Amino acid sequence: MKKRIVIVTGASSGMGQEFVKQLDKCLKTVDEIWLIARRKERLQELQASMEHVQARVLSMDICNDSELNMFESLLQTEQPQVRLLINAAGVGRAGRFDAITRNEIINMIDLNVKALVTVTHMVLPYMARRSNIIQVASASAFMPQKEFAVYAASKSFVLSFSKALRAELKDTRIFVTTVCPGPVDTEFLAISNAGQEQKPLKKLVTGKVEPVVTKALRDAKDGKELSIYGLPMKAVWVASKVLPHNLFL
Repeated sequence: MKKRIVIVTGASSGMGQEFVKQLDKCLKTVDEIWLIARRKERLQELQASMEHVQARVLSMDICNDSELNMFESLLQTEQPQVRLLINAAGVGRAGRFDAITRNEIINMIDLNVKALVTVTHMVLPYMARRSNIIQVASASAFMPQKEFAVYAASKSFVLSFSKALRAELKDTRIFVTTVCPGPVDTEFLAISNAGQEQKPLKKLVTGKVEPVVTKALRDAKDGKELSIYGLPMKAVWVASKVLPHNLFL
């Protein structure tokens, strides 16, 4: 019998870590959660804290082609049945496009876009019917965002890609849910703001990670296309459908 697993990227912190914590409490039909991130010590600490589900630590950089090739080889060797893939790895950097470094720009594109697509493509052949993919995007995906231009564009890609993938997988009963939260109170905010004070409006609508992830898991279980936490972000989503985007730039 094939081992039934969950794969979580970005598991060492933020929403990825919270997904693992909540899944450890509620999963009853999987054998193992694969924890993927660069920081091995963080992953090992998370693994040691888990009480109900076994975890495997895969310390790797999913922007590195050779490490991705090793991950693909592991899948080929293990031949698991993947019940849930959560692509939670991501990075952002706020600031004018001409004021952030080229390395920061490329890193956002490589992790938020290239790595997400590559991991999804590698894992998909091992997914069974009625399994789920959760793609962590952002409310920034709904429209262009000044001084967050590359990040917002990368998350728009995730949203568009995930919607199309969901349609393609309809007959296989593999459900793709795209998570589009507003600012979430994790270390991501400090990193993306590079030590600068968060803007007052964003601070006002910043959510806690626990309810954002709880809603994402519930929406994925229900087979929903989008998971948008909180009335403010739902209002942004509606506004992005009916108002010119230039009004928000």
